[in-house]
Amino acid sequence: MPVLAVCMNPALDREFYVNDFTIDKLHRLTTKNSRMTPGGKGINVAVDLAAFGIKSIVTGFIGGYLGEVLLSELRNTSELITTNFVHIEEEIRENIAIIDEKNHTLTEINSSGPSVPLEDFQHFLRRFNLISPNVSMIVISGSLPLGIPNSIYGELTKVAKKYNKPIFWEARDEIITESLKVSAPLVLKPDFRREKKLFGRTLESEKDYIDAGKEVIRFGVKMAVLSYKIDYDIIVTEDGVWFLRPLIEIEHSHLLGTGDTYMAAMIYKYFETNDLIEIAKYGYAAALAKTWYKTKVPPKLDDVKKALEKFKIERVE
Repeated sequence: MPVLAVCMNPALDREFYVNDFTIDKLHRLTTKNSRMTPGGKGINVAVDLAAFGIKSIVTGFIGGYLGEVLLSELRNTSELITTNFVHIEEEIRENIAIIDEKNHTLTEINSSGPSVPLEDFQHFLRRFNLISPNVSMIVISGSLPLGIPNSIYGELTKVAKKYNKPIFWEARDEIITESLKVSAPLVLKPDFRREKKLFGRTLESEKDYIDAGKEVIRFGVKMAVLSYKIDYDIIVTEDGVWFLRPLIEIEHSHLLGTGDTYMAAMIYKYFETNDLIEIAKYGYAAALAKTWYKTKVPPKLDDVKKALEKFKIERVE
């Protein structure tokens, strides 16, 4: 059975490669220095899963001219991806990433997305209920359009658990905080790109991250994967705390999409084992391998295998 990838706020992603990028200045680009791809974290996960040979169904909300372009591009990406979106009237969002390889920076400008009417939201909920029994597992990933409550991850997880489906989340603080009050996933990876917050608290020290991870576990999450200031990852389970640290230099301008690759690789590994630490290690290796690629493309499985030798894991608690 396929994986259900929930992407409630899809986007058309544009990548611009600009060395010495500065504000308040004209930058000219060639077609070689720009790309347009389907985006939104759930869609990115589905694209990576397809590269790993895993079928998926992508659902969420789609609308407008940009929505039609996204659907066309997504259908051309892989036959392993099928779509089951709820169509809305408003235009979906457009995201911009400016990659400066010379100065090793990544600048992202993401719009908030459309407003979803109540009837379309209810349509989505009915559709989710119908699809969930027919998939192997579910990943809910990314931001929310206007009109969707922050508790929606928890509400969808509550439905999925009726069918005994493993659930993976990647989301920002406000979604996690409200959704965990309803139901908890198997694996949670907070999205710390905008701000380093969890449960409304700013995370600074290693202890802050570890304590936040332990609080997540108390809600019923089996494994929390927390990126510590891009430098390394902190893994928290009921059994302990681990650090995953790279043994090589990471190209920070190539971080676009690494979180989604991490998530897709953990799901891929889950088909082989339910050992949570092995799943986290494979996800980290895939994210590390992704940084060897200039554009937002999934890493090859051979590169993921090589990356498994490029970091160390240390149990700290």
